[in-house]
Amino acid sequence: MTPSGAIPVLLYHAVMDDPPAWIAEFTVTPRQFTDQLDAVVAAGRTPVSVSALVDGLTGGAPLPPRPVVLTFDDGFADLPGPTAEALAERSLPATAYLTTGAITPGLGSLLPPAPMMTIKQAPSLERYGVEVGAHTVTHPQLDTLRAPRLDRELRESKAALEDVLGHEVAHLAYPHGYNSRAVRGAARGAGYASAVAVRHALSSGTDEPFRISRLILRRGHTVADVEAWMAGEGARAAPFPDSAATVGWRLYRKARAAVGGPRFAG
Repeated sequence: MTPSGAIPVLLYHAVMDDPPAWIAEFTVTPRQFTDQLDAVVAAGRTPVSVSALVDGLTGGAPLPPRPVVLTFDDGFADLPGPTAEALAERSLPATAYLTTGAITPGLGSLLPPAPMMTIKQAPSLERYGVEVGAHTVTHPQLDTLRAPRLDRELRESKAALEDVLGHEVAHLAYPHGYNSRAVRGAARGAGYASAVAVRHALSSGTDEPFRISRLILRRGHTVADVEAWMAGEGARAAPFPDSAATVGWRLYRKARAAVGGPRFAG
């Protein structure tokens, strides 16, 4: 895969100055965020949504020559406010994957406490040009779940978002990227058109629609890192098979969940 064929799909979580400790490693400050967005714009890539990326991967519509995709997981409180505003100011579309149990009053999730948006704010994201996808109900390690629980996590989050948005929700993000062949099949069966993983790799025009690779932003990443990714450098490009270590870690987590029950994916 040549650099020109690589597609950076960036994964953000919270954008805040003082995040809870559990999400701090995956949080960027508002200043970092604006600097990184400016680097994306300066790179001259064409920003597209996940829907457009998937259309390109599946032959529905051609992608622009140098696309870039911005995604956000979980649904932290900054998302429908300053974060969406910063995107809109730069005419940057994005895709947000929401954990419905964490953002719906009266429900719950495995996510530790943090400032979160509410599910009623989901339509406001679309007004900023942010499409909405599902990120399960409780944020478990999907590849450790039995089939009935897996199916509920996928279908109930999709249905909850469709109810508040009034239209189909076609895209999914696996919590912490954890997936397997069975999970990917369940996502198709639940009616999704795509799913994103993590893999900390560049995507490409031949990536797998149900295992799209993303580059996860950590607090230590710099503008130089973003600039390298925009150049199609600094990470390998998908598709590629799971490593032996990834398979072994999955088997260990599955055995642990069989004894202790579902765990937070994070």
